[in-house]
Amino acid sequence: MTPPPASSPSQPSSPQPSLSRSSSPTSSSPTSSSPRPNTAFRRLRGPLSPSEFAAAVRRAAREIGEQVSCDARYIGRVESGAIRCPNYAYERVFRHMFPGRTLTDLGFSPREAVRGRQPWPAAQTVPAAAPKAAPEAAPAEEGDPPRPFLFQEPVGGPGGRIGEPEAAAVEEAVRRIRLLDDRHGADSIYPHTAQPLNAAYALLDAGARRRSIANRLYAGAGELAISVGWLAHDSGRFTDARAHYAEALATARVTGDPALEAHAFCNAAFLARDAGRPREAVRAAQAAQRAAGRLASPRLLSLIALREAGGWAWLTDRSGCERALLRAQALFSRGPSDADPEWMTFYGEAELEGLEAQCWSALGDWGRAVEHARRAVALQNPHFTRNIALFTTELASDLLADGAPDAAAVAAGRALELMDQVKSARIRRMLDETARVLRPHGRNLAVADFLARYEAKG
Repeated sequence: MTPPPASSPSQPSSPQPSLSRSSSPTSSSPTSSSPRPNTAFRRLRGPLSPSEFAAAVRRAAREIGEQVSCDARYIGRVESGAIRCPNYAYERVFRHMFPGRTLTDLGFSPREAVRGRQPWPAAQTVPAAAPKAAPEAAPAEEGDPPRPFLFQEPVGGPGGRIGEPEAAAVEEAVRRIRLLDDRHGADSIYPHTAQPLNAAYALLDAGARRRSIANRLYAGAGELAISVGWLAHDSGRFTDARAHYAEALATARVTGDPALEAHAFCNAAFLARDAGRPREAVRAAQAAQRAAGRLASPRLLSLIALREAGGWAWLTDRSGCERALLRAQALFSRGPSDADPEWMTFYGEAELEGLEAQCWSALGDWGRAVEHARRAVALQNPHFTRNIALFTTELASDLLADGAPDAAAVAAGRALELMDQVKSARIRRMLDETARVLRPHGRNLAVADFLARYEAKG
């Protein structure tokens, strides 16, 4: 790729979604409370605006098959020096954009220097409304394995004023939760999310003087509520998920934020389908389409159309489902857009195939379900471990329903291996059901092998 006048860093994948300055995965030097601006990176950006630069990074990532998110605010954090070293995915993107340049050439600190950081001094806090918790350990380098979630109070400026650091902390918590969920599933994450969510809404109550900061806090708190709602959904806590989505929707309506409203309705449609309320799923998806119509993202409209298709499929309305699927495919074919929401990094061809497979499965068309589930597994980016486990488990179920127990057992075995990395009650229940239905085929060698390994894992 011929790089634009600049490149942008990627989202950090730090494993702890806290709301504190000290939790930033690529914060400034431990010996100074004032990070040094990354002037080298600013020079690389050249005449591009931060938004244009972020779009260039996302395009470069797609060229090499990476799934990264990058926005103007994150560019600002890199240029301010708050991000000292990108994770490995972003490093690959930067090297693609600027061949021959090292991280040091791009203005970042050496990775080994970031690894050696010590804990930060205690940060100043906002008013007592914000939740307190134990001090946090030294932040990890981006890409390190998850550690236990430790939360601090959100920080505040002199006199408890709410500003840029607080808005950035909320946004960072959302990114971290999403990255952890992509890799590990919801079960081990959800119990630790109450404090950052409460802290985000405490910041809203504390108030920000600048309108731009207040808008970011509302959007960030709403997105955090959706992320926590999804973790509740994936871990089987449907009532909790519904409450979190309702909170996000209320936040969107208060501020007139169509992007947040579309996201909340999109997730609510998915939840309604899984909770056995398919007609509600259709209505929520249609509401999401109305909100998203004010945005310029065909990919977002494509995903919402798939949510609607799922509702029609669970209603056994084949014609309604097929119409929504055709609309989803046509919108997807328009390609990505710079207006695509940051949270949609998971939505690529693999997700499209996987969600279509779910529709055909609900309609009892097992041959088509197997075909699309196979594609979903084959196309999935290795970063999305949870989704690989999900689509592999669904493939096993579809193969079994299609009369191929031996192939189903092989696929179920692959999914079982992934469950060492993924903690998702939803996927585990699906795998348990597959094992139950496979038991009558126990004389088949492949089935017997899978069942033995399944029982051994408890």
